[in-house]
Amino acid sequence: MDKFKDNSLIANLVSSYMKSTGEGLFTTRTVGELLWGYEDKLLTTLKFLQPDLDDVFGLFYKTNASNDGEYVFFTGQQDYMDFARVDSWKGESSLNWWTSDECNMINGTNGASFHPVITKNETLYMFSSDLCRSLYALYEEDVTVKGIPGYRFTPPSKVFANTTVNPANAGFCVPAGNCLGSGVLNVSACKQGAPIIMSSPHFYQAEEKFVQDVFGMNPQKEYHQTAIDINPLTGFILQAAKRIQVNVYVEKIDTFSQTGNVRTVIFPVVYLNESVVIDETSAKKLRAIDLKQNVVVNIPFMLIGLGILLGGLFMFLMCQQKIPESTAAERVYLLSS
Repeated sequence: MDKFKDNSLIANLVSSYMKSTGEGLFTTRTVGELLWGYEDKLLTTLKFLQPDLDDVFGLFYKTNASNDGEYVFFTGQQDYMDFARVDSWKGESSLNWWTSDECNMINGTNGASFHPVITKNETLYMFSSDLCRSLYALYEEDVTVKGIPGYRFTPPSKVFANTTVNPANAGFCVPAGNCLGSGVLNVSACKQGAPIIMSSPHFYQAEEKFVQDVFGMNPQKEYHQTAIDINPLTGFILQAAKRIQVNVYVEKIDTFSQTGNVRTVIFPVVYLNESVVIDETSAKKLRAIDLKQNVVVNIPFMLIGLGILLGGLFMFLMCQQKIPESTAAERVYLLSS
């Protein structure tokens, strides 16, 4: 509807068609159809007016059992900090959906792996094709996964904050200046114009108004936060949970009578929790690496401790050694001198 709202002729035709067929704003579909696509009668009809329009709709249409595009990565041979960093995606080194060069940058890895020797004060950058943008994560706490030490990194609320909190996010407002608020991202520019809004599940870290607008929202950090647990020595992911919510932007459109009683709201459709944890075979190898690393790191301290121990033992033995008494002849010589 949003695509044709400015064309009164087509808008009236669509509205009339919907009335004649009994189609409303909402439809009932299976989970499979909603995720991977179904042929929509309205879109099929509109295709006669606009041939390039796809008559199949699905939140993840054309992405089932397929990759999200060709990546070119740095190997890290010249600089280990560049390991797994994305050089280009789909043949491009930057995006073209957003309204600033900074927001169109492809930064960091694709989130599947990171460079070795990670420190707590680092900022880890990632590019997410699902969100159509780059983002970053900061250290939150130490964790242990299957006996392997790790650092937990999470995206701070500033990543999706409004322009008052984070002015750099102005480039993510599309059209330019049309900012929805903290915690939500309008990705319609990269979703063929569909009014898709991304957020964390239950509008976690979003403005309270989005939570209050929809009954049943109950954001909780434990269940709705995106987090990555990384082994700092190797950069391997120990455990991760990517949690995103797909919403649609619903508003009243004057040229469509079907939207007459609709209030403007960001309406949740589905949320995803893509979680992964290291398998036991890999965990065993990492535990062995971690043990060797601990031994190597502690060798200097072990040598210092051994030196102190041997020095103390030597002093003890010296103190216990008896000095032989002088003979009578030696005493007479000393007294005469």
